[in-house]
Amino acid sequence: MAERVVGSFAQARHVFLEGCGLPQAWAGQRQWRILQAGFGAGLNFLAAWRAWKDDPSRPGLLHFCSIEASPSPADAIVLGAQEDDALLPLARELAAQWWGLLPGVHRLAFEDGRVLLTLCIGDAREQVQQQAFAADSVFLRDTADLPTLKAVTRLCRRGMRLATPDVPDQVRRDLHQCGFVMESRERVGLAGRFDPSWQVREGATQLAPSTAIVIGAGLAGAAAAASLARRDWDVHVLDAATEPAQGASALPAGLLAPHASPDDNLLSRLSRAGVRMTLRESEMRLRAGEDWSRSGALERRADRAAADLGTDGQPWQAARADGLWHAAAAWIKPATLVRAWLATPGVRWTGAARVTSIEAREPGWRVHLADGTQHDATLVVVAAALGSAALLPALQLHAVRGQVSWDLHDGPALTPAPVNGNGHFLPDVPLAGGRAWLSGSTYGRGDLDTQPRHEDQLANLERMRSLLPDVAAQLADRIKRGEAKAWCGVRCASSDRRPVVGELAPGLWVSTAMGSRGLTFAHLAAELLGARLHAEPLPLPVRLVQALDANR
Repeated sequence: MAERVVGSFAQARHVFLEGCGLPQAWAGQRQWRILQAGFGAGLNFLAAWRAWKDDPSRPGLLHFCSIEASPSPADAIVLGAQEDDALLPLARELAAQWWGLLPGVHRLAFEDGRVLLTLCIGDAREQVQQQAFAADSVFLRDTADLPTLKAVTRLCRRGMRLATPDVPDQVRRDLHQCGFVMESRERVGLAGRFDPSWQVREGATQLAPSTAIVIGAGLAGAAAAASLARRDWDVHVLDAATEPAQGASALPAGLLAPHASPDDNLLSRLSRAGVRMTLRESEMRLRAGEDWSRSGALERRADRAAADLGTDGQPWQAARADGLWHAAAAWIKPATLVRAWLATPGVRWTGAARVTSIEAREPGWRVHLADGTQHDATLVVVAAALGSAALLPALQLHAVRGQVSWDLHDGPALTPAPVNGNGHFLPDVPLAGGRAWLSGSTYGRGDLDTQPRHEDQLANLERMRSLLPDVAAQLADRIKRGEAKAWCGVRCASSDRRPVVGELAPGLWVSTAMGSRGLTFAHLAAELLGARLHAEPLPLPVRLVQALDANR
């Protein structure tokens, strides 16, 4: 019988990496997609990540999609990596993101977003069925029943390799039935090649990275540009304004917080996915305390209860006497995030470039500008907020005017943390000129006027009174006298208040209608776009992807 080295780093290297021919197999590839059944303490992921870091011929992106019924605690990840000094710092990085792992799909990012872990929590067969990517390697850590193996097979391409420890004879027979040609290995485990006798269904057509034009330099456009550039696209961002982030993304600071609902509805689940991803982007790209702060937020909303998310949901929401505490919340300056994304290598930006029309060409698309110039590209992404509808008349988009009240202060923070509910209040944000509070926002449907209105300042004061009566009392006179400042912007929303992300024609995509949750949804939409373009693991279950699709 073959030697067994169960649960160790040696097993991860010898059984899984070598069994799948890694790292040699991924040399020179743009990306590599690994599917694993059973995450355990994460040694296989850590071993793959370590091999990627050490390989000068590594792929530009490493995707690791793992299915796990019940995640191990974070300290088990660190403990399992104690035997190897090279693995331990990676384990600590992984453990730092190992929170709030409710059933569903979670996207964790490392190495500036070039190593992506898509963790699918729940029943193995169901979670595999919620994915739609093309696996380059399969790690079968746990034994699996035939229906689950058949679901795994749906994600396999002919010739890809699978590795597993020694498994019962029945599992060997099931793997053979699923189209794998298996072979015992000298030291440990089994390896196999997917080579079924039947015709393998081809996956979705993938565009090879080439030239891309993104229309719009707000949160949605900048996020899309950065995600494409990380996938080797040469990206040109065109915007009608003379500077980036001049629309709704020019908000001085916004609140990033998950949506809570009595039935944990679609918006709540989408918001958690987006919040996790934006928090990670902020950690990697922004200056803590200056551009953003993971401050948490207290939700006060007497008219609505929140679903019980259990122990694993505590980082998302915890009931307190004074409201619902969201530990996974932050204030962020949107314009700084836009500029950070536009600074991604491979992205260039041109302002004062108003696009008037998009024309299909062979191959690709031609973009026409108001000054008569033209730009050709293989891929076009329309992310121009309300301007998207002028370029894509089939879209049903709506204007939503928002006015935020704010002012500088030189005393202590007016509240310990941001507060939201019917409106929001940010107590202490560093802005040009000093520290500031911000409160709002109004919600004017169909209103395109961006001039400040005194009546909207008073409306924000009323919202503040319902959230924070004592704070409102301190600020009321200054607001009533018209001495507080105002910021106005027009947001873009869809009829169902969900973003619009998807392909409208081959090579023509849209990412818009972020509404008042641009910070929540922009990066999620961008990564969804990148995943669908390149047959990568999806950052959301298929059902939620369909809820955002432009053709829904």
